Amino acid sequence: MNRPKSIYRKNFSLIIIFLVLISVIFVLALIVSYNLNQKYIEDAFASKKIDVLEQTIKPYNSLFQNKIPEITSYQGFLDSASAAKYADAVFHDFPFVTKIIFYDARISNQKNSTVVRNNLGISINAMYQFVPEIGKLSGLRIWNTTDEEDFKQMAVKLSDYIAFSDTSKESPQDEIFKTFYDVKSDKISYSNILRRTDIKTYRELSKNGNPSSYYKQNMMTFFLNPYLLRIRNLHKELYQDVSIQPVVYDPLGAENDNLVTEVALPGAFADFKLYFSSTQNYLTTETNRRFMPIGALVLLIYGFLVLVGWLIYRDLNFNIKLFKLQYDFINNFTHEFKTPVSVIKIAGSNLSGDSELTEKQRKQYGRILNEEADNLNDLMNKLLSFTQLENKSIDIKKEEINVGDFVNRYKETFKIKYPDFKISCGVHGVQSFYTDPVLLGSVFQNMIENAYKYSHPNKKVLSINVTHEKRNIIFSFADKGIGIQKNELSNIFGKFYRIENQYNQNGSVGLGLAFCKELVNFMNGEITVNSKVNVGSEFIITLPYEN
Repeated sequence: MNRPKSIYRKNFSLIIIFLVLISVIFVLALIVSYNLNQKYIEDAFASKKIDVLEQTIKPYNSLFQNKIPEITSYQGFLDSASAAKYADAVFHDFPFVTKIIFYDARISNQKNSTVVRNNLGISINAMYQFVPEIGKLSGLRIWNTTDEEDFKQMAVKLSDYIAFSDTSKESPQDEIFKTFYDVKSDKISYSNILRRTDIKTYRELSKNGNPSSYYKQNMMTFFLNPYLLRIRNLHKELYQDVSIQPVVYDPLGAENDNLVTEVALPGAFADFKLYFSSTQNYLTTETNRRFMPIGALVLLIYGFLVLVGWLIYRDLNFNIKLFKLQYDFINNFTHEFKTPVSVIKIAGSNLSGDSELTEKQRKQYGRILNEEADNLNDLMNKLLSFTQLENKSIDIKKEEINVGDFVNRYKETFKIKYPDFKISCGVHGVQSFYTDPVLLGSVFQNMIENAYKYSHPNKKVLSINVTHEKRNIIFSFADKGIGIQKNELSNIFGKFYRIENQYNQNGSVGLGLAFCKELVNFMNGEITVNSKVNVGSEFIITLPYEN
């Protein structure tokens, strides 16, 4: 028996090592995945700001690339009324535009113009200021020397373009941008883009044109307020606060656990930036949220591996127990066969010897041979019956029995067999019962034999009670024997299982209770046990009642 125990301990140690190993891997996987997730959040905090920037300046780009160039479609023929409508649309769609200056300009060859360059004069015929007001627009004709400076710079670039541009092909975009756009901090000036035919006309005008001739040209300056930009924080899970700040903004006394990043605004907002800030706790919350599915997956894999380990352990444990049962069975069965065979061999040798035997000796040897042969026959019949029960190859032959007579018969039989055995019987509420008396008798025989065998020498006591309850008949076998430990109660009905005690050292194969359970199950009944160590055991057999 030492060998299987050693194997069991070795296998159990391997299972423990396996569980420890996967537990360490599980913990490491959680730590590594959490750190990687935390690093990803930090990287995303630094990189996802571009998405916020693009969505925030999208209206500005739309103004710059789509709305402002609409001025060109008027080809210089904007007046104060149409300019007011245009400004109304700009204020409505782009709230960050706070003021628009409209220059109604003229191009001629007069020398008294606002800007004279390359024999062309570009002058302001009228200048209007538009500002958004609730329910109406304000369009005032103004004259402001500061705003005139914006016009002069645009006029100089326009005059140079007329004089030096190549009219044989379309002008490149960078040249158009440099000529017709003037982007400064918080404002954009724009002049309608000239066609090649217009350029040729203006060149002709600069050479020998009529002094009284002039051509209309439109310019506008858009004043912008970056603080009116609508910040679109697409990643609220990363950025707790997003604000527009000057590029020189550097908050004093910022908390040490704050994580900050920034990105500069383009174009007319180049003096400003988007400023992003989040506390460490805020980002930790997001890290934990994203880690939960990963942690759940790792936990699921760990649980699966633990389940595999448990199944392996259960299989090993079952195999070891099966090996132990088989080992005990062979040991005990060999002993069970060896004793009667040895006795039969001795008796047979004496009977066949040369010496003469008296009649008394001959009868004694004959009785010994019969008893040992009966023992062998009982053992073989039990094994054969067990196999037949498992294969369902036994037919139940029911007949009516008198319950009281049936119980008393076994009581008297065992009182003769074991004179020191005190058996009491009680039958309540039932007289007859349809059953197979052979199968039920086998159950009675095993129950009574076990009660006698597993009782102390001075406590050979058994109480048999039969009661009728609803549709069942209940047989109770209560002894005052050695009892059964709780951890063994679930195993005692197993085939070849033997309780480890002094009463099982010899002469037990471990088939008695298993045989009883198979018999009871075969008769559609149930067997249960209540036991307490050194107090006794009660086996309760419940069978369907038929009368």
